[in-house]
Amino acid sequence: MEFDYDLFVIGGGSGGVRAARLTAMDGNRVALAESSRMGGTCVIRGCVPKKLMVFASEYPEAIHLGRDYGWDASVGTFDWKTFRTRLHSELDRLEEVYRENLEKAGVEIFDHRAVLKDPHTVELADGTTKTAKHILVATGGRPNLPDIKNADLGVVSDDLFHLDAIPKKMLIVGGGYIGCEFAGVFNGLGAEVSMFIRGAQILRGFDEEARGHVGDCMVRRGITIHTGCAPVEIEKRGDRIWVKGSNGHADEFDCLLWAVGRSPNTGEMGLEEAGVELDRKGTICVDEYGQTSVPSIFALGDVIGKMELTPVAIREAIAFHKTVFQGEKTQMDYDFIPTAIFTQPEMGTVGLTEEEAEAQESTLVYATAFRPMQQAFAGGEERVLFKMLVSKETDKVLGVHIVGPQSGEMIQYVGILLKMGATKADFDRTCAVHPTMAEELVTLKEPVRTLA
Repeated sequence: MEFDYDLFVIGGGSGGVRAARLTAMDGNRVALAESSRMGGTCVIRGCVPKKLMVFASEYPEAIHLGRDYGWDASVGTFDWKTFRTRLHSELDRLEEVYRENLEKAGVEIFDHRAVLKDPHTVELADGTTKTAKHILVATGGRPNLPDIKNADLGVVSDDLFHLDAIPKKMLIVGGGYIGCEFAGVFNGLGAEVSMFIRGAQILRGFDEEARGHVGDCMVRRGITIHTGCAPVEIEKRGDRIWVKGSNGHADEFDCLLWAVGRSPNTGEMGLEEAGVELDRKGTICVDEYGQTSVPSIFALGDVIGKMELTPVAIREAIAFHKTVFQGEKTQMDYDFIPTAIFTQPEMGTVGLTEEEAEAQESTLVYATAFRPMQQAFAGGEERVLFKMLVSKETDKVLGVHIVGPQSGEMIQYVGILLKMGATKADFDRTCAVHPTMAEELVTLKEPVRTLA
């Protein structure tokens, strides 16, 4: 059978774009359909605009610190509309770069929603159909809204970059990385921020000690965290939103942000009708090569529910391209993937948590918390945390967790070392860079505890 394309990609996020570009650059006929903006969640409504907002929110603290260092400086008013205009200009620029790179590679772009009709056919929103030898689903995810009356009075993370003004008083429901990152952002931009979280601590799934350290710092910075609490009643009261929590606390807010998880964009796409297996959450089931239950259909990124991170989707795209179009069967390696949570303070993490290490083998825990030089000089009390988990038997480093300024930058390089199988002895025989915070990684001498 003669197909219109060798590959048809549904979804113009980082993973789909990378797969399309690489495949087209090999001389294959490739098309890509995107119903929204090119660049997907990360570029348009996720990592990039969020990180720019993090930068914006950190300037007040930097200005206060500068004053302690002798600078004649003061914190003025934040002009949200000026920032927002520049933010959207930057997103427009990045979207155009994505589009231009696809076109240069020879990818045909359809600015339409696409759904599956059969294992080799997609139908575009304008009614036209296209056939392809292989179809790749990379449609990403979307924020969840809870099933509670008046939930629509709140907003989700996608909406935050379009607000008319910074809210004076804000409630964030959810203690995952999205909720915690935006709590820091809006706190830094001058909002009074409260959080409702179901658990006893923020950042479920991360190292207990590290996430506890972040939570304590957030509270000291003025964020109110109600643990074991979920909204039970929501009402519109004039221009404000009244929310009552399951712990009995009730208050009015200018903005209610739902940060209660994300779901894969797999609904009404014709996936099951085409024979693609989904799990109960709507996640696409794939094998170790990203292949679905239909041999001609593959999937990657947030829709397969592995690790929902942009760099992971890009690496999955590279593995897909090698496997399907270069004849080199390549599995995605999910071990020792470093990541940063852009809370304030920031957290970088790679490898096992203490809890995971303890369940796996006998482990030595090295940890230290101290006031960094820059803050200590100005009388600051906030401490940074460095933590390393080491196999007692092999001396291999199993995990590293850092909480403090620029921890995301540090953890990138630590990730390389752990991927190479570095031991504690390798860290110990490396000379320190002084004076830096990062030198603690090579000066941790005695374990603080041993996990049996």
